[in-house]
Amino acid sequence: MDTFTAIRERRSVKLYDPEFVMPQQDIDRLLELATLSPTSFNIQNWRFVVIRDKELREQLCAAAWNQAQVREASALIMVCADLNAWGLRTERYWANAPEETRKMLVGMIHQFYKDDKQLQRDEALRSSGMAAQTIMVAAKAMGYDTCPMIGFDMETVSRLIKLPKDHVIGMMIAVGKAVQPARPRGGQLPLDEIVFEDTF
Repeated sequence: MDTFTAIRERRSVKLYDPEFVMPQQDIDRLLELATLSPTSFNIQNWRFVVIRDKELREQLCAAAWNQAQVREASALIMVCADLNAWGLRTERYWANAPEETRKMLVGMIHQFYKDDKQLQRDEALRSSGMAAQTIMVAAKAMGYDTCPMIGFDMETVSRLIKLPKDHVIGMMIAVGKAVQPARPRGGQLPLDEIVFEDTF
């Protein structure tokens, strides 16, 4: 499937075939593609938790107000981010760059993020959002459906997945084979209402 078609046909599907099992190589492929998503300064601050344990899936389903896709989709991926990735062995983000370039960029990373907690959080959520979109478009291109979710009790889910204190959850994504298509689109706003030239 070409990229334009995958973008147009990607929908938030709620009902999945609980008997279908995604091959491990397809899950690996989705995550490998996600790691090609852009991040500021190449800090790669996303972290992915693939939930396999059935009992844990049931607990997560309860924390998501019993939304069936949490239990029934073939894969459940928690898209998270490390808030402190900007300051953790930053030279590795530019390991293949010339030494002078690497030193310059590492210095810039520290200068940009070190005293701004809000920017660190914003960056983590921006990065996890871009990775999530990569997963969803890639999944559609591979013949799967997805559902991005924030409809869950964040505190409970954080505890269940043992989220480190310096990490944040962007969203969870259900991935699998739909047994019922998504509802028709609710309605897209026209471009002349959302696109501006030069200034608002």
